[in-house]
Amino acid sequence: MKHIFLGIAAAICAGPLAAQSLELEKDELTFGFIKLTDMAPLAVAYENGYFLDEGLFVTLEAQANWKVLLDGVIGGQLDGAHMLAGQPLAATIGYGTEAHIITPFSMDLNGNGITVSNEVWEMMRPHIPSMDDGRPQHPISAKALAPVVEDFNSRGEPFNMGMVFPVSTHNYELRYWLAAGGLNPGYYSPQNISGQIGADVFLSVTPPPQMPATLEAGTIHGYCVGEPWNQQAVFKGIGVPVITDYQLWKNNPEKVFGITAEFAEQYPNTTLAVTKALIRAAIWLDENDNENRPAAVEILSQPEYVGADYEVIANSMTGFFEFEKGDKRDIPDFNVFFRYNATYPFYSDAIWYLTQMRRWGQIAEPKDDQWYHDVAKEVYKPAIYLEAARLLVDEGLADEADFPWDSDGYKAATPGEDIIDGIPYDGRTPNAYLESLPIGLKGAQVVVGSEVQG
Repeated sequence: MKHIFLGIAAAICAGPLAAQSLELEKDELTFGFIKLTDMAPLAVAYENGYFLDEGLFVTLEAQANWKVLLDGVIGGQLDGAHMLAGQPLAATIGYGTEAHIITPFSMDLNGNGITVSNEVWEMMRPHIPSMDDGRPQHPISAKALAPVVEDFNSRGEPFNMGMVFPVSTHNYELRYWLAAGGLNPGYYSPQNISGQIGADVFLSVTPPPQMPATLEAGTIHGYCVGEPWNQQAVFKGIGVPVITDYQLWKNNPEKVFGITAEFAEQYPNTTLAVTKALIRAAIWLDENDNENRPAAVEILSQPEYVGADYEVIANSMTGFFEFEKGDKRDIPDFNVFFRYNATYPFYSDAIWYLTQMRRWGQIAEPKDDQWYHDVAKEVYKPAIYLEAARLLVDEGLADEADFPWDSDGYKAATPGEDIIDGIPYDGRTPNAYLESLPIGLKGAQVVVGSEVQG
């Protein structure tokens, strides 16, 4: 737990322009996070004094798991939190806990990986092409996993993999990778929320920091998680990451900062002030070709934040990723916090999550395109973000050219060459996108009992 109560003299020393710009309705705040490197904007906004510059006295508290974190925001014990992007959307449409959660700020792009056990890797390797130097050719398709799953099934053994939460990016990315390789990750229905209906691979929830130990125990044979828990498997010698989400879908959206709609309505200036501080943190994390990343790793390695070794966190945060011991590859955009408008809450990002909920049956009934657009606009709030950005520009703390002032909230379609299965994504046409995916619900299809109908 971290506290800031620094007195008048310190407050005067820290950015008086910013502190005077907004009349805060609430200045003592508690934010939650999970021990992952992509909570970095919160830690940096705290450690670099950006919250204090806005007149905010913030406490940051690590949470045990994503459900506890969400419940804390809904119940008011937390004023806001580092959240899975699917959580505000799922809560707002009433999947799981029902509450209207919004986001004025996207935390990052990319940042995840899929890791398998050493045993599974050895079984996959003969099915993966090699480069001239003998190393495996990337990106690695789940087609290389298919014969392994078949082998397990022939022995009567289920093939189990871990993801961090039913509405997590990790669940949807793992499902996407499996389906792109011809493996069915299973469906949800209102009567069966296991997500394992008709599955070739059985996915279950494991909290992020517990992933390596669960893999080592043999309970799961692989997992999808954020950093540093893929690199931890490499350092411990217990597993091999097979793909990063940057390789799966270049510059895909990741976490968000979530607050209740009620908080934003009751404390509009406080919401702007928080968003300003987080934007400044994101700028700092990416500026000058990531020159501040080593300092960020020092912050994150502290036990009150992520608490993993500096070397483990540095692997991904400073622009490269280690797949096997010694097989380090440059992935400068593995973690993106500000480039490519990473912090702008695009409606099209929200719609991708909603399409994946529909694809796998968490949204049980078909919805028309307008429904997807309406839900996205209920949850993602680019107007708040741009108002905060405008204040920063006016204060000389950000560059005007760095923000998408004229955006309608939709990114240009992601081309097929940036996605592992070669299928483009356009957030403006969600049902057409669902129709383009070979595995998954589409049109009027629903899950009834153990089968897809329609």
